Amino acid sequence: MLELRDISFSVADAQRTGRDILDGINLTVGDNQFVVITGPNGGGKSTLAKIIMGIEKPTSGRILFDGEDITDLSVTERANRGIAYAFQQPVRFKGLTVSDLVGLAAGKELGRGELCDYLTEVGLCARDYIDRDVNASLSGGEIKRIEIAMALARGAKLTLFDEPEAGIDLWSFNHLIAVFQKLRQRTRGTSLIISHQARILDIADEIVVLAAGRIAARGSKDEVLPKLLETGSSVNFCEGRMEVRG
Repeated sequence: MLELRDISFSVADAQRTGRDILDGINLTVGDNQFVVITGPNGGGKSTLAKIIMGIEKPTSGRILFDGEDITDLSVTERANRGIAYAFQQPVRFKGLTVSDLVGLAAGKELGRGELCDYLTEVGLCARDYIDRDVNASLSGGEIKRIEIAMALARGAKLTLFDEPEAGIDLWSFNHLIAVFQKLRQRTRGTSLIISHQARILDIADEIVVLAAGRIAARGSKDEVLPKLLETGSSVNFCEGRMEVRG
């Protein structure tokens, strides 16, 4: 279980005064949950994910994972506790092959059959990718799918996805929904996903709306969208994308 207690994060602006990115976030995410964080751009969503992973450190507040205070732990220590992070723009590793990366994620050497299974599940032809270098020749969508294959292989207790739909085509996105369902069934872990996509919201156990650094609403889809409308926000579903404008 993940528990955020009064998490705040501030940065200095050009006038050297503090600017609040997150302001007093309190959130508990249970085991085996599929939670989507959405909201307007600049609301603090990606920052919150980075704080949970340890990439950024909160200005104040505490983070508990499975009852342990991990606020001061490094990224590596949190990964060892069972937290994984999928970047909005995945990192490219020169000199490594796709099979190297998936094997590293799994924590063991994988046979070609297992590697093929993981790549096939994210819509990649294993024969064309297993021995391919992870370099600039791969598209953004290909890199994103490889990163999701790594998440499947890792089977972490908690996996953070920052806009996993970014940079992938429609067929890949449709396949992505099924992959998320498989990830949950296989790992029995929790997925915390930052997304504006209506179809991802549709399969969430809980939706958290983050705006201006604060939780504006949380609950099921049926509970959250009416609250957005009541506060005068504009919710626009266009080509499967939910845009929230305050």
